[in-house]
Amino acid sequence: MTPFSAIFVPQELRDAVSDHAWVQGMLDAERALAQACAAAGLVPQEAAARIAEACRAELYDPEQLAEEGRAVGNPAEPLVRALRERVGPDAADAVHPGATSQDVVDTAAMLVSRRAVSLVLARLDGLADGCAELARTHRSTPMAARTLLQQAVPTTFGLKAAGWLAGSVEARRTLAAVRGERLAAQLGGAAGTLAALGEDALEVVRRYAEELELAEPVLPWHTSRQRIAELGAALAAAAGAAAKVGVDVTLLAQTEVAEVAETSPGGSSTMPHKRNPISSALAVACARLASAHASVLLTSPAHEHERAAGSWHAEWEALSGALSFAGGAAAAAADAVIGLEIDSERMRANLDASGGLVVAERISYALAPRLGRGEAHAVVAAAASARSFREALLADGRVGLSAEELDSLLDPSGYLGSAEALVDRALAVYEGAR
Repeated sequence: MTPFSAIFVPQELRDAVSDHAWVQGMLDAERALAQACAAAGLVPQEAAARIAEACRAELYDPEQLAEEGRAVGNPAEPLVRALRERVGPDAADAVHPGATSQDVVDTAAMLVSRRAVSLVLARLDGLADGCAELARTHRSTPMAARTLLQQAVPTTFGLKAAGWLAGSVEARRTLAAVRGERLAAQLGGAAGTLAALGEDALEVVRRYAEELELAEPVLPWHTSRQRIAELGAALAAAAGAAAKVGVDVTLLAQTEVAEVAETSPGGSSTMPHKRNPISSALAVACARLASAHASVLLTSPAHEHERAAGSWHAEWEALSGALSFAGGAAAAAADAVIGLEIDSERMRANLDASGGLVVAERISYALAPRLGRGEAHAVVAAAASARSFREALLADGRVGLSAEELDSLLDPSGYLGSAEALVDRALAVYEGAR
């Protein structure tokens, strides 16, 4: 991790992808392999027990393992040597039987991912909870919907929050499915044939996966990296759901808009008046970093033959980055929405600022039965270019509406469509997913 990591990523997530976590993951793989082989009668039970006692990350120096790993291109080989030395000659032959370095590193990646993804899911839960509260509270609070950053038609803030909610729930569902179904143990030996384990190979694989509480794959997946790509895609999607919240909150918090404000805004080193939407900014930054790391994982399926030359090695840092920054994005977005200050009066004032243009579509549809869609659109478009939209419509004889009828149509709170019902649907999905 870098000196900036604490700004972006919560401590528990940094711990989950730390050097210590990776070393422990590799040691857990070695422990499980020894125990599986012992259960199959391939190594002595006493040796497996001694190996298990030595499989504690605090007994090893991650930096030294990395330095020694440069010569062989992975950290598992020096770790295996260190483990054999620690358990002594009587148990050394029981360390790493029938395995290759990639088996150990890939299995460690799955174990690290399982813990880290659980933390990301918890942060997404917090984000969903915050969005649900906003959607429920502001189900009927009118505001301007914006397309291409311009006012479009009226909506409700509840529906905007419901959109954030739906995104976070969907991202969580996808990521949880990957965690539950696609994290698998890796054991294939030198080239995926398991030849060194003899007739008991498949039984060892079964017991190995069982010890680790990981899925047992149909085949060794040394160069079949779909599960890595799927994990990267799910993490990028989760970060993207968080970034959507961050972008919207940032835009709504602009001085000229001022419809929302973060509860704990950030200050400035020179401008005392600033109330910067820092949590939202961090959500966006983390999402970009998560996506950048995930892009490496998305190229993983293109591995050469039975062992990749470089593509596999590139996954380790990318996986740690995607896991940590996806969690950082979700955490920051949750901080932004929980307690978000909503200025409903400002929302209404901004709705009214266009002088009725925000409901031009409504007027056009109201005139269409009498004038036809094309002419109604042209009439309203012409009025929209006048100094006063309302006065132009009243002055046009083709409109045929009284002042009272027109004023009723110009009320933006009367043109919210199915916004409230859509909020209810999003909340129902959220409740069902809890």
